[in-house]
Amino acid sequence: MPASEDHLHLVGDVGGTNARFALTRMVGGRPRVEHHESFPAETHPTFLDGVRTFLKGCSERPNGGVIAVAGPVTDGFIDLTNSPWRVSEAELASLGVGPIRLINDFEALAWAAPLIEGPELAHLGGPEAGDPQQTLAVLGPGTGFGVSALARDRWGSAVALASEGGHVDFAPSDALEDEVLRLLRRRYTRVSIERLVCGPGLVNLHRALAEIDGRPTSIDDPAEITRDALADPRSSCGATLARFCAILGSVAGDVALTTGARGGVYIAGGIAPRILDFLKASPFRERFEQKGRFTPYMQAIPTWVILHKQAALLGAARVACRND
Repeated sequence: MPASEDHLHLVGDVGGTNARFALTRMVGGRPRVEHHESFPAETHPTFLDGVRTFLKGCSERPNGGVIAVAGPVTDGFIDLTNSPWRVSEAELASLGVGPIRLINDFEALAWAAPLIEGPELAHLGGPEAGDPQQTLAVLGPGTGFGVSALARDRWGSAVALASEGGHVDFAPSDALEDEVLRLLRRRYTRVSIERLVCGPGLVNLHRALAEIDGRPTSIDDPAEITRDALADPRSSCGATLARFCAILGSVAGDVALTTGARGGVYIAGGIAPRILDFLKASPFRERFEQKGRFTPYMQAIPTWVILHKQAALLGAARVACRND
């Protein structure tokens, strides 16, 4: 049953660094984001304090809602992977605005992906469009690394898959990456994708490459690496970012194979839009397609970067409307 346009929902997108909240309602069959606020998560000591502060600034009270969070939701409870915030759906009910459901942030992005088009998407290679009756995948680096998929069939059914795919084992693709893995094992024992392909992972990668080259480095800020790489792609930071993009391409290809994402692969998260031109010129697409006997299969899958700044809110709104 379509959601009523009278229903106002609270939606949120809470990650390891930032918290975003909004009020949404259905307009013309699509969720529309209305009152919106974003702030560093550290601004408030608890999850509930952040939501409560947002609601105080709203002129209308919502009828329930959905909040997308960066981490696994278990029995209505979330302990964010890269944040000290913890909260449960039962605690959120104390706010008195109706039931508020918690979902994984990349699950929300999977619901949002089919709604994003035009200038809010940047094409990264392959066909201009994927098969609308096939599964699509969403993945990407930010404070951590998220993975999801929207499984679709030819009868119009769809379901978003919440996963923790960013924590699967990192698989090297060449001798240099073999050595990177060996070095990181000294620190982590088990090296997941997230140890390399996210903000902190970019620093891990830069330090490993410097050690392999016998170069000292004191950089501990991923923003400094990307800034220097964009200013001089031939610098050591440029080499790090190029390798980061190559690994991202391999991981995206692995996710596409695993999920059968012939509907397309969407790169989300905060990093890709900031390095878009660099990413387009990088080995990303080459590594995405480089899957041996399945290279032709990969060549038929389009890849995009999501530029929509409120994509997770849009996905949370879509779930809230479906629940009406």
